[in-house]
Amino acid sequence: MEKNNDIIDFGIIGGTGVYDSSMMKNVHEINIETPFGHPSDKIVVGSYLNKSIAFLPRHGKSHQYPPHKVPYKANIWAFKKLGVQRIIAPSAVGSLNEKLSLGSIVLPDQFIDLSKNRDYTFYDDQAVHVSMAEPYCNDLRSNAIKTAKNLGIEIKDSGTYVSIEGPRFSTRAESLFYKEVMKGDIIGMTAIPEVILAREMEICYMTLATVTDYDAWQTKHVSADMVSSTMKKSIEKTKTFILKVIENTPKERECKCMHSLENAKL
Repeated sequence: MEKNNDIIDFGIIGGTGVYDSSMMKNVHEINIETPFGHPSDKIVVGSYLNKSIAFLPRHGKSHQYPPHKVPYKANIWAFKKLGVQRIIAPSAVGSLNEKLSLGSIVLPDQFIDLSKNRDYTFYDDQAVHVSMAEPYCNDLRSNAIKTAKNLGIEIKDSGTYVSIEGPRFSTRAESLFYKEVMKGDIIGMTAIPEVILAREMEICYMTLATVTDYDAWQTKHVSADMVSSTMKKSIEKTKTFILKVIENTPKERECKCMHSLENAKL
C-alpha cells in the first residue's frame, strides 16, 4: 500500500445507531475499492470539534453482512488507505459474567479466538508475526476509562472477549464452558479478525462492547430481537461516550500500536 500522508483521527466501525451526521461538519461519502473487494458500505467522513472521523457500518447500512461474511480485510485496508489512526469499535455482546447488567459497557483487554473460517491476516505471502499479548490499545482504553469516570458512566474497564464464529448463538453447554472453564466475561462474533487486522496495519483499536443478553448459560434462549431491543436502549449513552472519548483523546499517538510491525517480520 502506498503511504497516505492524510490523517483521519478516528475511525468508527459499528452500527448506524451510533452515527449522527448532525454532530459532524463537512460530511461526505467515500466509495473506495480495495484489493480485497469493497468495504461493508460507503465510508462517511466528517469532523467533530477539531477531530476528523470516518464512519463505516460493520454489517452494511442494511445489515446485509452476517458476522462471518463481513469484509473485514477490505474495511481495515480502506481505513488505513484513508489515514485512520485509531479505531473505536462498538459492538453488541452477550454476558458470561453475572455481575454485568444489560446495557452495561465493557472495554475488553483480552480475547479468546474460537472462530473457524475467518481471513486473519494481510500477510499470506510472507512470515509476519505481530504481537497480540495486549491486543487492544492501552492508551485509547486508558483515555476511555478516564472519560467514563468523568461522565459518571459505569463501565467494566477490563475483561476477556470470547469470539465465536456465528452466525448461530451458543448451545447452553458451550456457553457454560466459555463461562466456567474459559472464564470469559463477554461473548460476540465480530472481534476477530478485526482487532488483528488493525494491529497489522498499525492502527490503534478499542472495542466498546454493550451487553445485550446473558447468553445461553442463564437465558433460556437468545434471540436477535432481544439483542436489538437492548442495543437500541443504549444507543444514546454509547454515542455520547464515543464522542467524549474522541474529544478527550490527544491528536498525537504515543502508544506501541504505531510500531506493531517492527521486529514482526522474519
